[in-house]
Amino acid sequence: MNNQPIFTDDTIVFGLLMLALGFVFYTSTSSNSIWKKFYKYIPALLMAYMLPGALTTLGIIAPEWTTTNATGDTIKHHSQAYYVASRFLLPAALVLMTLSIDLKAIYNLGPKALIMFLTGTVGVIIGGPIAILLISIISPETVGGIGPDAIWRGLATLAGSWIGGGANQAAMLEIYEYNTANYAGMVIVDIVVANIWMAILLLGIGKSDKIDKWLKADNSAIEVLKNRVSTYATKISRNPTLSDFMVILGIAFTVVGLSHFGANNMSEFLKSNFEIIKDKSSAMSSFGSQFFWMITIATFIGILLSFTKFKQYEGAGASKIGSVFIYILVASIGMKMDLTRIAKNPGLIVVGLVWMAIHVGLLILIAKLIRAPYFFLAVGSKANIGGAASAPVVAAAFHPSLATVGVLLAVFGYVVGTYGAMLCAELMKIAAGG
Repeated sequence: MNNQPIFTDDTIVFGLLMLALGFVFYTSTSSNSIWKKFYKYIPALLMAYMLPGALTTLGIIAPEWTTTNATGDTIKHHSQAYYVASRFLLPAALVLMTLSIDLKAIYNLGPKALIMFLTGTVGVIIGGPIAILLISIISPETVGGIGPDAIWRGLATLAGSWIGGGANQAAMLEIYEYNTANYAGMVIVDIVVANIWMAILLLGIGKSDKIDKWLKADNSAIEVLKNRVSTYATKISRNPTLSDFMVILGIAFTVVGLSHFGANNMSEFLKSNFEIIKDKSSAMSSFGSQFFWMITIATFIGILLSFTKFKQYEGAGASKIGSVFIYILVASIGMKMDLTRIAKNPGLIVVGLVWMAIHVGLLILIAKLIRAPYFFLAVGSKANIGGAASAPVVAAAFHPSLATVGVLLAVFGYVVGTYGAMLCAELMKIAAGG
């Protein structure tokens, strides 16, 4: 099957993504009354996410595609846009956004962020088996299967992704030995359902004040943090020079290099010296993930730099440059959203939607009970569902200074991801009668 998009060259793909971002920012700051009304209801960040998705849905670009060669063999191709954004620009953004971090103010946010994160984790753990039980009443064959083809085994990989990330998902595939020939179907469910929820979360950011009012939430600690960072940035603000920009980028990408160097060596060391981490079927295997260590090291160095004079580069726009990188990442994530995939396996998509609805319902219930702001609900959810790639994006959408909250929770998600997913998988096995 040949599903090649119109443009496969990543230089052209990147150009189209930047065109989409340029269009969003031009129109969102336009004085035109039509655009003002449009962006009153649709946040610019959501548009930055949806437009690349529309380009993928229309077949103009694609995150991956297949072609058939002269001998009839199927060849898989992948765009490197997301890889570059997540491995180069994300750690750079995290460094620049943590330069002006106020650790005391983050500590003063209190326990609600962690409570909402753990609520999201519990929502995923109980959501899987409940979804299987509900769908089995209507369509038992959708959640059936035996042996390696058992649907619950495939959904276990989804639990790994939705609590931790890609490394946890890979670990669950090894642990529960799901038929790899059917694995693509689970990846589609992951991408479609997670992206639908991402779009809804971004839509809610524009209405966060109303949601907080409905939740009767106290977001004073968040406002204090935002104000302290903004006040500091205003106090040291200056007209940036070329030298400032070069130093900012020098800091960012030096740390990116150090993060990759440290991550590669840490991953290799752990895999070489600890069999439990080398074994992909082990719950500890996620600690061998280079991505996990890259994010951890970049964040840690960013925090260390916030205690040095480099912190003053916030006045020259360090977090703004970090925000540029985040938006490019958003566009590359949005590129993964191909709406035509929904029709490929509607039964499993429904299972995923029911599962996600339980996760979201529990988050709303607990947020209402403890009066947690929408920020904690959104970031707590994405630290599970999206991991380190999208939790900082959602957090930074509220304010650049909040990006670190997202990444700290997401790193915690990597740690508990495989264990939580294994518990979920065992519950799904019971629910499926297997």
